[in-house]
Amino acid sequence: MTKPIVALVGRPNVGKSTFFNRLIGERRAIIEDLPGTTRDRLYGDSFWNGREFTVVDTAGLLFGEDDPTLPAHELQNRTRSQAQLAIEEADAVIFMVDGRDGLTTADADVAEVLRPMAKHVVLAVNKADSVERQLDAVEFYALNLGDPIAMSAFHGLGTGDVLDRLVEIFPENQGDVEEERHLRIAIVGRPNVGKSSLVNRLIGSERAVVSSVPGTTRDAFDTIIKVHGEPVTLIDTAGIRRSGRIEQGIEKYSVLRALRAIERCDVAMLLIDATEGVTAQDTHIAGMILEAKKGVALLVNKWDAVAKDNQTYKLFEAQVREAFKFIDYAPILFISALEGQRTGRIVQLAREIQDERLKRVPTGELNAFLRQAVLDQPPMAIKKGAHLRLYYAVQPQTEPPVFLFFANDGSLVHWSYGRYLENRLRERYGFGGTPIAIVFRSREKKEKER
Repeated sequence: MTKPIVALVGRPNVGKSTFFNRLIGERRAIIEDLPGTTRDRLYGDSFWNGREFTVVDTAGLLFGEDDPTLPAHELQNRTRSQAQLAIEEADAVIFMVDGRDGLTTADADVAEVLRPMAKHVVLAVNKADSVERQLDAVEFYALNLGDPIAMSAFHGLGTGDVLDRLVEIFPENQGDVEEERHLRIAIVGRPNVGKSSLVNRLIGSERAVVSSVPGTTRDAFDTIIKVHGEPVTLIDTAGIRRSGRIEQGIEKYSVLRALRAIERCDVAMLLIDATEGVTAQDTHIAGMILEAKKGVALLVNKWDAVAKDNQTYKLFEAQVREAFKFIDYAPILFISALEGQRTGRIVQLAREIQDERLKRVPTGELNAFLRQAVLDQPPMAIKKGAHLRLYYAVQPQTEPPVFLFFANDGSLVHWSYGRYLENRLRERYGFGGTPIAIVFRSREKKEKER
């Protein structure tokens, strides 16, 4: 079951980030500063009363007093856009207000946006770190968003009450019921490389709005199509812009959605504009895909617009390979979304990559492979004079494939030997389009665990 998403919403300086840090700190999860934003876009996983959820720390909502140089109607539109995009993907909202300041016009404006959106809202009165402020929290009943809960994110007072209320409104946990699984393909890339055109070509209709204006697609949306009778989910995303180029408001949340689309997919198809060549942002997005450990293919789009001779394909492919050498296992496909060139091969390519992600090598065969690999190139220890031996190997996981090699001392294995084993595994078994993980462990450690 997909983890519920919780958005922390409120005007600036009410303590959202402090509460966010407390939520994430309980799980010691990594807090990520999302690439490409001018303010921190933070998200992470938290846990309460047996329920896991993803929490998103949104920026403080802007109102008239924040920038008097802008027209009132523009401020109102900007505020509503930010609020709606912040909570649109959320299953629940924690609306934070400041118990020290009391009820403000800005709080009422945020509540005005929240009420008609049919979202579950928990009203948290922060900085209520004294008996008087806890009693004063009753004034927030005027927001008409349910019972206000007094809390202090800094001191941890009342935070458990907020989370108790939150998990009560989550859908019932149906973790034992398996979701219907079928291939999920994310179409990703920087703005204006033809993602929406490609989605439209694949589904055969104008499901996405096609425009030459970068950033037209603000949301990541799913479309289920059937290919040879099998369902496939296509996830179209907003373009991911270069760091420092993200505008306040709508663009910030589109980056978050694009990253979440990568997390939700099985295989990410990274589009590159053939007319512009590979850019630093293309490789940056590839890094996101690698970090998420997803399958990947490189689609060189707009190939029809490139002037060619008998060396063009070979030279361009070499440039792409050099730029993406950190994912040298990714297949490359030259396409034209506009003309339909080779777009019919995309879904099949994604299926082949997913098959590689699911591939499992039998333990007996894997250990025969290991013996031959060690015979061909014995491992060398990182410490001079140390004796290093590899005993046996297992594959404990797929999606992505993980290989566990047991040694007399796993800490002595040089990283280059892991790379050697990965290359040999790929030569023998393929694993095209998917990352694989090589892990070394000391056999003595495993025996102690037993």
